Amino acid sequence: MIPLFFSARFVGLSVLRNEIRRVLDTASHPVIPSSPRPPQTNTGAIRAIGKNPATAPIVLHPGDAIPASRRLLYILVLGALTALGPFTIDLYLPAFPVLEADFQTTAAAIQLTLTGTMIGFALGQLIVGPLSDKVGRRLPLLSVTALHVAASIFAALAPTLETLSIARVLMGAGAAAGGVVAAAIIRDLFGGRRLVVMLSRMAMVSGVAPVLAPLAGSALLLVMNWRGIFVVLAVYGAVMLVSAILFVPETLPPARRGGPGATTVWQRYGSVFRDRVFIGVLIIGAMTFSGLFSYLSASSFLFQVTYQFSAQGYGVLFAANSIGVVVGVQVASRLAARFGPQWVLAVSTAVLVLAGGAIVLTDQLGLGLWGTIVPLFFFMTACGFTFPCAQVLALDRHGKAAGTAQSIIGAANFGVAGVISPLVGLLATGSGITATTMATVMLGCAVVGVLALWILVRPRTVERLTP
Repeated sequence: MIPLFFSARFVGLSVLRNEIRRVLDTASHPVIPSSPRPPQTNTGAIRAIGKNPATAPIVLHPGDAIPASRRLLYILVLGALTALGPFTIDLYLPAFPVLEADFQTTAAAIQLTLTGTMIGFALGQLIVGPLSDKVGRRLPLLSVTALHVAASIFAALAPTLETLSIARVLMGAGAAAGGVVAAAIIRDLFGGRRLVVMLSRMAMVSGVAPVLAPLAGSALLLVMNWRGIFVVLAVYGAVMLVSAILFVPETLPPARRGGPGATTVWQRYGSVFRDRVFIGVLIIGAMTFSGLFSYLSASSFLFQVTYQFSAQGYGVLFAANSIGVVVGVQVASRLAARFGPQWVLAVSTAVLVLAGGAIVLTDQLGLGLWGTIVPLFFFMTACGFTFPCAQVLALDRHGKAAGTAQSIIGAANFGVAGVISPLVGLLATGSGITATTMATVMLGCAVVGVLALWILVRPRTVERLTP
């Protein structure tokens, strides 16, 4: 019996060792053919990779030939990498009043740490996106995620608010790689309607972060101080770094890192900014993000100070609103594939305006808490409908510069939001943050988004998605 036991154990360890070795070997090699001219049909579609490309099945995009199990792995890992950004932002929101008391400062000063995070996101994405188009996806992803781990430890040890603000900028820059490179990898592999499906499924994984982060943050405050939250973020970043090393492949081989009109950063930026539709959806996405982050920066003070919620009660309310975003993303993917993302945007941006206006109206009428949280849920759900549709319209049109396009989207989202969201605190100077001051900024952002849709995007002029 004993020899048989050790023999079976040895075989099991051998299988595990071989599987780990296979994963490490495949993670560093492209999943897209490195040849600049893959086998094509007379329709322009490429054939799947195999021993005999001449007889392999025809696919429109490289990812169509990837097995379902591998696609699921990409969704989970890339979604978790993208979620590093929302966790970096949302996990410490319930600690805002604690930070205010600990550093003996004002609510507006604490909000600036959130602004610094978003500025870091913006700058990080502007660097990582074009770099990933030039040198490939893996190197920028691994380098900047490592920066996030170091910056999180720096934040946990910060002795002053100024030091914490610097650490938050670096954390934002470090978390930027996940979202940019993940979206670029998906665009490398997929296009058209499959791109919508893959982005929505990845968003479903990353969308859990806004739901769990405030709940986790408020729960962590029961057993640790605010510094422990940043230690948790450092651990999460380290897990993502190891996962990226093991499971994320290089999807942009050297042969696809250059070419006419896309050999320099400025040429890639130029090709993107000459697209009227891209500019329109860029503004829509940035305004929607700004409205969302106006809520994020004000909600902790509004619900915990004005409405007297506990940190745990605030976490539950925040999670409930975040569910609206997740539901919106998933429903939007189905509607966009059927009717076109531009028409989903036509409805969602209108709902943003109506919901923002409703919050102002109900607060002025004195309808209290329920008058705020009901239209706020509709606003958050409309955000969920808007984000994936704007992203699909932008990336589907710029597959050769996916990293650059995604970096511009992310930089505009977080950079503009970082500038606009503090307006809530400025409007509330002397009177405290109310639902009206928060929703006034949200409503203004939504109106700009509607104007960008109908003046720049012009839904009737946008082509249908490819299969």
